Amino acid sequence: METLVKICGLTRAEDVAAAEAAGADFLGFIVEVKSKRRLSASQGAALIKGVKTSTVAVTGDPSDQLVADIKAAGFSHIQLHGWETLARVAEIARSGLSVIKAVPVDSRDEVALATDYSGAADLILFDAKPAPGAPKDAPRGGHGLTFDWSILKGAAMPKRWALAGGLNPNNVSEAILRTKAPMVDVASGVEISPGIKDITLIEAFIANAKGTDRHG
Repeated sequence: METLVKICGLTRAEDVAAAEAAGADFLGFIVEVKSKRRLSASQGAALIKGVKTSTVAVTGDPSDQLVADIKAAGFSHIQLHGWETLARVAEIARSGLSVIKAVPVDSRDEVALATDYSGAADLILFDAKPAPGAPKDAPRGGHGLTFDWSILKGAAMPKRWALAGGLNPNNVSEAILRTKAPMVDVASGVEISPGIKDITLIEAFIANAKGTDRHG
């Protein structure tokens, strides 16, 4: 089975169309969190109108109202990139949105703790932490950093999971071969600048990811 791909941090209609045409399985939009790629729920709704690919609203510690707004906007998934507890993730899952829980990790212990969310979330996304010394309110993802993939080796992985953090067309094949990730997520690795995608990089990333046999 080929690796699934999520193109994240989309802000322009032409990039959404390019990612969908190139074969992305998920399209991600940063909704109402501190980010240079930030959109409102209504802006996201306009971008996903007519899209047939699964759409993901990426946010952090959302209020009940924001969860409702994201659902009303037509997103199929919500990705939680904040400090949500297991109970809060389960509560958001009851909204009817499919839930992705993103967890920044840099140790085997954190990988093990992240799997606790699998009882409430549909998918766990392992991401890199912000750089040392980054502000406390720095975005928890989209900063283009990788983490030590070896911490995933031998771990009891959740049934559905994805890899993010510093991926790009040049390293995605290695990442898949080393981690056996069933899904990969990219934002900055296919950009000209935050939120402005490079269509050639999108196409190359998807081709390289889907052309890599993770069982090989």
